[in-house]
Amino acid sequence: MPALETMRVLDFTQWEAGPTCGQYLAWMGADVVKLESPSGDPGRTIMSTDGTDSQYFCNHNGNKRGIVLNLKSPEGLDLLRRLLPRFDVLVENQGPGVLERLGLGPEALHAINPRLVIARIKGFGLSGPYADYKSFDPLAMAAAGITSMTGTADSGPISPGGTFADTGTGVHTAFAIVSAYVQQQRTGEGQVIEMSMHEVMTMFIRTMAAWTWGPDAPPVAQRSEGVLPSGRWRCKGDGPNDCVLVTAANESMWAGFCAAIGQPELATDPRFAKPGHRLRNAAELRAAAQPWFLERTKQDAMTELGEAGVPVAAVLDTAEVFADPHLNARGFFTTVAHPERGDMVMMQAPFRMSANDVPLEPAPLLGQHTREVLAAELGLTDAELDALIASGAVV
Repeated sequence: MPALETMRVLDFTQWEAGPTCGQYLAWMGADVVKLESPSGDPGRTIMSTDGTDSQYFCNHNGNKRGIVLNLKSPEGLDLLRRLLPRFDVLVENQGPGVLERLGLGPEALHAINPRLVIARIKGFGLSGPYADYKSFDPLAMAAAGITSMTGTADSGPISPGGTFADTGTGVHTAFAIVSAYVQQQRTGEGQVIEMSMHEVMTMFIRTMAAWTWGPDAPPVAQRSEGVLPSGRWRCKGDGPNDCVLVTAANESMWAGFCAAIGQPELATDPRFAKPGHRLRNAAELRAAAQPWFLERTKQDAMTELGEAGVPVAAVLDTAEVFADPHLNARGFFTTVAHPERGDMVMMQAPFRMSANDVPLEPAPLLGQHTREVLAAELGLTDAELDALIASGAVV
């Protein structure tokens, strides 16, 4: 039985943060109905070159049903009002003030459905000096101090490669929704969940901020790698990613590192005996250990150090990630049949639950389930649906 089989979610979101939230809930078995305008989620067309739904959109909207309501029409807005009592959760990440302009602020929504959990994802939250500012993933990271900690003194700040603000906020919101749903089942009452991408990303710097606060904080590349042998080691090969990262967090890992590279005597060498010694004599330690890495590919170095109990990872580029033998052995990548794109390689949910059996399904086409949902939820006949489609109220 899917974990959230009884939860019903109206997913009025776009781009990535909101869709990620809905997808996580759908992966746990919730019935997630994605609500779009006639033009669709803008993510459908981003980076699409053949007119089909983009890989970007498909990556964030699997396991959902999709409907289209034209909320600029009275009929479309009325249909949404009639649907709301049928759902436990409404999640939205529209621009600032959009729900209010539709006459669907939290007070109005709870007048329609007092049990409704309303999750609102905004760039900077619903209050404060920045509340009316629009935001996207890299902006949330910049405002939270993350971008200032990347790069080097020569390169200056560089936005991280992953969409941590979008996906991170989506996952945080899903957790809050599940918690509110448990409370709703106990009390019969709904509530409003407010999520700020800015605040989620600020939470993400709590470990880095422990090193130092203020404008003189060195770039994260210099701080997070720690004291040698932790850090980046160049391996055999000329590519920019031909290296491994090591994190030796304690003295036993340091001793394991020395043994793995065939120099166990380094562990007791007075120059390197303690972290402070290794920090002061970093150049000497790197000169002693670096040749071992240059004789090995990053995969070989990872294997030898990993088997010796030293925390290590090869620096993989994105193509190498999809070919990674570990991820493939665990079935993390799965081929899904999309109705327009054909077979697509998709990522599985990054959690594994022994009693949550939810197969991976493709993202819905624009309006794919409009007729199905409106007929089942509101009892509309084919004739009524045809008339609504003809009027432009639904697609």
